[in-house]
Amino acid sequence: MFEKFNLYCERIGSGLWDEPVNAFTNVAFLIAAWLVWRLAKQLRVNTVDIWLLTTLVGLIAIGSFLFHTFATGWAQILDIAPILLFQLVFFWVYYRQIAHMRSGYIVGILLLYFVAAFVGRQLPHLLNGSLIYAPAALVVLATGIYHYVTEKEERYLMLAATLVFFISLTFRTIDNAICQHFPLGSHFLWHICNAILLYLLMRALLLNKSVEG
Repeated sequence: MFEKFNLYCERIGSGLWDEPVNAFTNVAFLIAAWLVWRLAKQLRVNTVDIWLLTTLVGLIAIGSFLFHTFATGWAQILDIAPILLFQLVFFWVYYRQIAHMRSGYIVGILLLYFVAAFVGRQLPHLLNGSLIYAPAALVVLATGIYHYVTEKEERYLMLAATLVFFISLTFRTIDNAICQHFPLGSHFLWHICNAILLYLLMRALLLNKSVEG
């Protein structure tokens, strides 16, 4: 739990501030959380699930900041946990309230999703550990296609989120590969792109929840 990790190109030592850019780009998640909060107020979507998701976006910022400063096992848990919880809650809310899918089907999809993510986590050296996020990317893509075909509000929004996600995964994957030529690495761009991704996902959810009433 207290063993130090050295997973990213930017980190050159075991100190607290040896990943300054990776650490401070997490402010992008706080900006995303604020934008979501503001949009929710404008649309008057004041539901518990939306506030939970908005809070989780903020917690993603905190967890990731802790991991990129302390770089320990316990910090990694705090980094991963809010991300997984956000995915679980978001997909549940979207498929239940927007797609009107039966609960049993959603549970089945989420179980398959987490099994696939667990398998991906067992292969940390493949694609620089990005394989764990592949199931999420596929679910976002499938959701984007559904969102477009069924002509939801801002029908292109989820497909745009999918594109951002794949760009984001690319930056995460090549971080160590480009280290020799670009010592800063590209992981910080993963943070920025993911903040944009989370805002787009939440915008799609909020706009359609406001229509659903």
